[in-house]
Amino acid sequence: MKLSLIPESVRVFKAGYTRSLFASDLMAGLTVGIVALPLAIAFAIASGVKPEQGIYTAVTAGFIISLLSGSRVQIGGPTGAFIVVVYGIVAEFGYEGLVLASIMAGVLLILMGVTRLGGAIRFIPYPMTVGFTSGIALIIFTTQVKDFLGLGMETVPADFLHKCLAYGASLHTLDPVTLAVGGLSLAVILIWPRVTKKIPGSVVAIVGITALVTAFDIPVETIGTRFGAVPSTLPHPRLPDVSFELIRQVSPAAFTIAMLAAIESLLSAVVADGITGDRHDSNMELVAQGAANMVAPIFGGIPATGAIARTATNIKSGGKTPVAGMIHAATLLSIMVCFGGLARLIPMATLAAILMVVAYHMSEWRFFVKLFNSPKSDIFVLLATFFLTVFVSLTVAIEVGVVLAALLFMNRMAGATVIRRTTGRMKTDHHALADRQVPDQVEVFEINGPFFFGAANRFKDTIRIVGRTPKALILRCRHILFIDATALHALEELVEKAQAEKTIVILSGVHAQPLITLEQSGLYDTIGEENIFGNIDDALNRAREVVGLPPVPRPEPFFPTVAREREEATASRKN
Repeated sequence: MKLSLIPESVRVFKAGYTRSLFASDLMAGLTVGIVALPLAIAFAIASGVKPEQGIYTAVTAGFIISLLSGSRVQIGGPTGAFIVVVYGIVAEFGYEGLVLASIMAGVLLILMGVTRLGGAIRFIPYPMTVGFTSGIALIIFTTQVKDFLGLGMETVPADFLHKCLAYGASLHTLDPVTLAVGGLSLAVILIWPRVTKKIPGSVVAIVGITALVTAFDIPVETIGTRFGAVPSTLPHPRLPDVSFELIRQVSPAAFTIAMLAAIESLLSAVVADGITGDRHDSNMELVAQGAANMVAPIFGGIPATGAIARTATNIKSGGKTPVAGMIHAATLLSIMVCFGGLARLIPMATLAAILMVVAYHMSEWRFFVKLFNSPKSDIFVLLATFFLTVFVSLTVAIEVGVVLAALLFMNRMAGATVIRRTTGRMKTDHHALADRQVPDQVEVFEINGPFFFGAANRFKDTIRIVGRTPKALILRCRHILFIDATALHALEELVEKAQAEKTIVILSGVHAQPLITLEQSGLYDTIGEENIFGNIDDALNRAREVVGLPPVPRPEPFFPTVAREREEATASRKN
């Protein structure tokens, strides 16, 4: 199969780029550029580098990602997901080590895209993603405590437990003025969306609180007092000093950056697809991320990836093509050139408040709690990844998470395989759809085998082939003996989308384990007991009821599908 790597920007201009598209992209790019400024500064400081390096990253990586992206609306730049790993690399190997690790990660990402591994990255199980994302969020939140409270600490330990103990020992040094500034910043960020969502609360907090602190000469620590003046131009490109020993030392970190960039960028692209209805090229997206992570560190930047929040802002602001992302980068560059010197006035407590809110949204705590209704193996992956991220390192968490997911997958496949000895002729399929009439405005899909994380994306891709919006969608589950959390999440997304489109989802032939999992997750009630059946004939009659047709009698003789299992599952739930 021929590999075709064509950026969406090329496709857009080949199709014809109009003035109306540019007008939409211009407004979206300006909006996202303003939104990205405080985040770029905050992420850089939290990562252990200078504030301007976050802006360098947003400008260079943001432009390259949009130029080469496999998604029309992806916005790239520094993100909260990289804070933990970047901070660790800088602390251990210095900025030179970070530059080398980022370039190596960029090469890995390009190789992954060229070798068509974009689809394989999506097989990362959902509990693992939630586990390390929640762990990163907790670490980000705790690293901001010192600046938010104004604690008089010379250094903050990198280890999570030692950090918490150090905070407790330093509480007596709390600065009430700094706490007041941080608290006011937090209040503005949280309350402002109730006034208007056109201007983000983080931008209002940065401008308003900085003006307040400057006007009244409030004695709190600012970017200027800690880092000095912020440059107003991009630095000259510079390659790192390379040695084989340093390459060997930073290789695990490079792998972590590459995996994290791949997961985050493709997740962001999938979210964008869900909003816009488009479909991204995952392999081209990996190439774009790789190129950005090779170039940005040469210009003084840090690792970058697709940013979900900024991508969503771009879409909501009217962004239609990659040009919006390029304008976002140009906007940041213009702000840095014209107003970069004023960045030194921003209070550290305000940046801490912004990062605390980012950590809260990043934590996905609702999904974290919800996953406790999943099979025990998924809960184990979730907790293992979470605790390893918090107490050991993100690198170890990702490596162990992937291994655990693979082992559990093999175990599930072995348990789901049934070997039977047969004699004589095989019985015909009494439940074949070819022997039944499917009404108009009804679509039927059948899933064969265990519905696990490896099949979840194939399920999503297959469902997308429906060119129209049916009134009823029947999912035949007679061959599904197991469903895990990732597949359950995919099914939840399908049900939510169907409900928004006024489509009734009907399940047919649901076995015991999937039935219990649906009930524990609450999806059983969302779909409705009246839409879950043990055989295809009753499911088709329910679909006929939805489209306003009379029922059709069951065929004679009638052969139940999973009636006995359903009765046992129902009895176990009642007990």
